[in-house]
Order: sequence, then structure tokens, then C-alpha cells
Amino acid sequence: MSLREQVGMPFLRLLDPELSHGAALSLLRAGLAPQPGPYTSDRVATKLAGMNLPNPVGLAAGFDKNATAAAPLMRAGFGFIELGAVTPRPQPGNPKPRLFRLSEDRAVINRFGFNNDGMEAIAGRLARLDRTIPVGLNLGANKDSDDRAADFAKVMKCCGPHIDFATVNVSSPNTEKLRELQGAEALSALLAGVTEVRQGLRRFVPVFLKIAPDLTDAEISEIGAVARDADIEGIIATNTTLSREGLTSAQAGEAGGLSGAPLFEKSTRVLAQLAQSTHGQIPLIGVGGIGSPEQAYAKIKAGASAVQIYSAMVYQGLSLADDVARGLDTLLAADGHDRIAQAVGTDIGAWL
Repeated sequence: MSLREQVGMPFLRLLDPELSHGAALSLLRAGLAPQPGPYTSDRVATKLAGMNLPNPVGLAAGFDKNATAAAPLMRAGFGFIELGAVTPRPQPGNPKPRLFRLSEDRAVINRFGFNNDGMEAIAGRLARLDRTIPVGLNLGANKDSDDRAADFAKVMKCCGPHIDFATVNVSSPNTEKLRELQGAEALSALLAGVTEVRQGLRRFVPVFLKIAPDLTDAEISEIGAVARDADIEGIIATNTTLSREGLTSAQAGEAGGLSGAPLFEKSTRVLAQLAQSTHGQIPLIGVGGIGSPEQAYAKIKAGASAVQIYSAMVYQGLSLADDVARGLDTLLAADGHDRIAQAVGTDIGAWL
């Protein structure tokens, strides 16, 4: 953690969590957060779905929902960033309070409910952005939509020309019945709609699918098969969980999705199961509970070609991205790997 973060983090933790989140974005926009640029080397530079990444450490969706701090985030040490989630029409999300720190568990619970400024406003910001690393967008559906599957295609059409990848998010637990779209038939139709829109864009935009950690083995295999048939470019495993197993914090009973340290093992098991069921045919992005280079490396060895972080930054600061990227370089070298691809999936069995 940088000296600036050591001074600022305790102050931010005194604020209401959502106010603190907003303050962090304001500090970024003001240039008052670490901006070392993405760490890179021959060992950690990699490709994901045809995109060149200076390192495999990405920012997960949800931190910058409205693409208001994308420019400084590109300089914060990440190899790629994901913005959103974005819906066709603006929506306020769920009533406050809706974000909770579980400090004793190094975790976070949120029930935001896809609060965002809507696709047109966000497309305008993306159009003005000079992308120096790959920038993706998490696609969502309006809570009151009559056709949620169509909403994903609408956002893709509006914002697709201004992004490097798009993520179909059917795994948020905070929009009622959204996870029902993870069923094979509904998911196939939804992905078909998004990929059809993609064909009309001037440039190719990889499509990823973000899945929940609360899936059975059969559901994981089914989703892998659907993803292969849909010809998408990657799967992000995983989103937040509804489980509260092992928590000790007073706010553990709050409704919403749990992220942070308690999610690490659960999400990594799903990642490894997905890697096994897809036989390495689809790139995987590992998310959930990463707070150290060692945990990022464990995700890679469990089958991930890249990783994303978010909740651990609440406790460790924005410099975590740079720390993880540099640490991965050291760990790869210690194992005799010249590049990340050599380590991907080398320890799947430990998580099955």
C-alpha cells in the first residue's frame, strides 16, 4: 500500500461504505490515487480473447459503474478494466443502505441492483475515452424490463463500438429472477441475441459470460456446453455469492451478494470445475476473494487465463493491482515459467 493510501484509507473507512466508494472515485478523478501505469514484463504480458494485456490483473465490474473514472483507472496498474453494469435505461437501484463492510471477514455485501446512468450517457463517456489498455463493459437488464434478454443486446448495440470486450451478466443476485437466465435454453437465446448484434459492429468485440458461484456441478457443465455452442470468447467465474457460511461479522445477515475473502475457495472450485468441463476450449477469468499474488496465482493454476479484483481493494487500497501483477511475475519465475500460459490449469485437481 502506498504512503498516500496509508493516510487516506483509514479516513475512507470512517465514512458510510457507499459514500466512501464515491469518495474513492472522486480521488481518482482528481489524480490523488496511485497511477503507476500497468506493470508488465515478458512473463506477465499475455493475450485474452485476442486482446493484448500488459498483465493479467483486471478490475472487476461494479467499481466504476458509470465510466466516470475510467481514464485514471487505466493508469492504476491493471492490465484491463471492466466498467458497469449498464442497463438500457437509467435506474436508481435498490434503496439505501445497500453496501456493507464486513471487516472481521474481509468481505463486502452489496445489493445495489444495477444502479447506473443508462447506456446512452455511458456510451458518450466511453466514446471520449482514449483506451490505453483493454476496457470492457458489463451488460445488464433493467429491473422492470418486459424482455430482459433483449436489454443485453440493446446495451451491446449502443456501447459496443466503444469497448474492447462485453460481459453478459446474468449472475447478479440483486435483480429479482435475473439468475434464471443462466438456464440452458434462456442463456442460449440471450447469448445469440448479443452475438447477433456484435456481427453488425465495425470491429470484433469479444463476449464473456459471468456466472454465479452458487451452481451445482450439473449446472456448471451445462453452462460450459452452452458457452461453447454460443461461440463466445470467455467465462468469468464468479460473481458474488448468496452463501453466508463461516461469517462472523455483525452485518453478515444483510441481503445481497457477498464478495471478498470468504468467496475465494468457493469461486476457485467453480473455476476449476468449469476448466475441467470445458477442456480448455474457452478462456476463463478468475474472480472472487483475490487479495494477494499467491491467490491470483492459485486462480491461474486452477484454470484462469486472467483474474479480476475488487473487494480486497476496500481493505488494501488501489495499489493492490500493481502488487499482484509484480508478485505474479515473481511466482511464475520461481516455478520456471516464461509466460502465464504455461501455468494455466496446472493445479486444477487440487480444487476438484
